[in-house]
Amino acid sequence: MEPVINSQLPDFKVQAYQNGSFKTVTSSDLKGKWSIFFFYPADFTFVCPTELEDMADHYGKFQELGVEVYSVSTDTHFVHKAWHDASETIRKIKYPMLADPTGALSSAFGVLIAEEGLAYRGTFVVNPEGKIKIAEIHDNGIGRNAAELLRKVEAAQFVASHPNEVCPAKWKKGNATLTPSIDLVGKI
Repeated sequence: MEPVINSQLPDFKVQAYQNGSFKTVTSSDLKGKWSIFFFYPADFTFVCPTELEDMADHYGKFQELGVEVYSVSTDTHFVHKAWHDASETIRKIKYPMLADPTGALSSAFGVLIAEEGLAYRGTFVVNPEGKIKIAEIHDNGIGRNAAELLRKVEAAQFVASHPNEVCPAKWKKGNATLTPSIDLVGKI
């Protein structure tokens, strides 16, 4: 298994549903921006709407950090629209819902369950240079927490802008960081 951290975002071109419209999203659209890819198994399911609503509730905070959120499932953009129209919960979503009916994007990120045509719950944070900085994959019965993801994005952005510092466990924006040096060895 190849390490995914610091690997380059794969080239892609997919259809998406966002705010009442269909659009095309490509890997080129992400250049120079922080991005989150939020893979989930399928529309019209059980855990998925709770996660997508949680992301919708935190979307403004991600936007304030300059981060675009992309939810991704192997459904088509037409199914995304139908789910949006049918569900009060999904109507809250303002971020792009990417369609991956061929499973190509899910496969490129290593979350495709080929025999089912579905994706695992995968979360990937991509920096402005197109490198994956955070990767987390859950079994499909385990939901994620957008507030914790927000904290991780803040830490990734902090480390990117302060290359000589690191964020300790439970670090939150504004908390003290560490500056690795020989003086810290064995003292923490």
